[in-house]
Amino acid sequence: MSKINVTFRTDEEKLRELDAIGVMADRDRSYLLNEALDGYLELRRWQLDEITKGLAEADAGDFASDEEVTAAFGRWTRAD
Repeated sequence: MSKINVTFRTDEEKLRELDAIGVMADRDRSYLLNEALDGYLELRRWQLDEITKGLAEADAGDFASDEEVTAAFGRWTRAD
């Protein structure tokens, strides 16, 4: 895969922090930015895939029953 240069603006403090992490990790700025971009793309891809699947289920009328919703909330809340 060929590489291209990309330029963007960021806060000076973020750049100092990135460079400090680079020193501690023995990695250059380009490596860290690519690592961050990979993580962002993976997360966003997953989120959008899940949203797309959810919308397809909704369009097909595939909703949780009242009992399923109640059971799920029961697992997420504690009884006092």
